[in-house]
Order: sequence, then structure tokens, then C-alpha cells
Amino acid sequence: MSPETDQYPVSGQKPRPDAPKPGSKDIAYHIRLFAADTATWVRFFSRLSLHQVNSLDNPAAAPQFDKSARAAPLAGFVVGLPAAGFGMLLAYTDLPALVVAAFAVAALAATTGALHEDGLSDLADGFFGGATRDKRLEIMKDSRIGSFGALALALSVLLRVALLAALWQRFSPADAALLFLASESISRTLLVWQWHQQTLARPKGLAARFGKPDGSALKQAVLITVPLLVPAALLLSIPALLLGLLIATSAAYGLGHMAFKKIGGVTGDVLGAIQQICGLGFLTGMLMVP
Repeated sequence: MSPETDQYPVSGQKPRPDAPKPGSKDIAYHIRLFAADTATWVRFFSRLSLHQVNSLDNPAAAPQFDKSARAAPLAGFVVGLPAAGFGMLLAYTDLPALVVAAFAVAALAATTGALHEDGLSDLADGFFGGATRDKRLEIMKDSRIGSFGALALALSVLLRVALLAALWQRFSPADAALLFLASESISRTLLVWQWHQQTLARPKGLAARFGKPDGSALKQAVLITVPLLVPAALLLSIPALLLGLLIATSAAYGLGHMAFKKIGGVTGDVLGAIQQICGLGFLTGMLMVP
């Protein structure tokens, strides 16, 4: 998630439809609204061409993250489907697991446009290449990649390929794909958590421009994540699942705290980096124990 990826004009933002009065149509309305929120986040997280899903969905309007952030975990699941499905199909062939994982990572980057990878590289350049808050923010805004950013990106891709290869070696192709999708979902939930929790370093940046997730959106995001983690709960041992969640959550908290110390809060780049690191953290934890 990076300010340079902003694709929505502020002038296009429209207020969310008011909820209807209590009645028989309430449930149907909220389902349609959640579907519209999910579509908004799928478009934001990826390059998938998604047409209008219902009358409450306006693809041309700017997103409203304060409320719609609840859909981020499900959108992460949806965005990961092409890569997970591609990896699953390749895993049924005689290709080595390392090759399967490399193709899956490439497919995911193609689907997302390397959105979060860009945030990770910008964060590394800014946090470790700047001596002051203003200098760090200036470096992070620069679209050029530096030594720290290149190194962080290379290590991230290398680690992701290695972890996914281990996943496809240890589990069946379908089960490994489900666990991969779980990591994509939980990493978006933790992104929303830190977005809500931390102050915003740039008042006019992407992380602030379309609304900061409120408490209700965060609670709903957590609730939506629970069923998405059911496959992981069934496939993993309790220690593996808990360790994956612990490492991912600790990574999110640590990055958020570091961002506050370094630049006074989070930016779009910081949130993108949180997604990347938390996804890796969840995969690492689940594979550390039987």
C-alpha cells in the first residue's frame, strides 16, 4: 500500500448509503453492502478487473476506508485465489516445490501489481536511509528504490518462495493453497488493526485521505477473519496455528511501534510493509513446529 498507487480522485467520493430502517430487508441490505465493500477492497488490493457487483457498489467512486475496512480480510482471500489456484495446479505436476512456489509468488505479484512489495521497499529505504523524520518521509515518497529497499524486497521474495515451497512439501496441494490464503487474509486483518491503532504520519497521505478504519470496522474485520482461518485450524496443530498468529501479530505491533518512533505514525508504505511481514510471519510460525 503506497501513496504512489492512489487511483481514486477525492472528488469522486460519495457518502455511503444510509442503512434502512429496521425491517425484513435489513439482512439483505447488509449483505449487499458487504459485497460492495469487498469489491472496493479487491480493486484496491489488486489489478483484477471487477465490474459493479450491485447497486451499492460504485467502481468509479473513491473508497471509504473508515467503514469498508471490515472487508479487507475477505478481499485478501479473493486476491490470493489466482496465485493459490495456480500453485495448487502446478503442485499436482512433477515440478519441484521450489519452482511451484516461485510461480505462485510471481502470480501473486502480477495480481496485486506488487502493491505491498512497493511499500516494503519504500519503508526499508526510508527507515534505514534517513536520519530524521522529514528525511525518512521524503525518501519513502521517492519512487526510486535504494539499496535498503532492494535488499528488503529480495529477502522478502526469497523467504516467501522458501516458505511456500515448504508448505507444498508438507501438505497436499489443496491444503497448502488454503493455508496460503489464510496468510493473505490474516495479514490484511493486521494491516487494518495497525491502521486503526496508530496515528497517521501524513495527514494528506493515502492512509488518511479516504478515512481511517474505525473501531467497528476493525471488530468486524476480526470476526470475518475467524471463518477464513477455519481451514488453518483444521489442518494445523494448535501450537503451529498459535505460533503463526503470535509471530504475525507481534510483527504487526512491532512495525507499527517502529513507524511511530521513526516517522510519528503509519503511512500507506508502512501498511504495505505490515501486510508483507505479517504474511511471512504467519507462514513462518505455522511451519516452525509439527
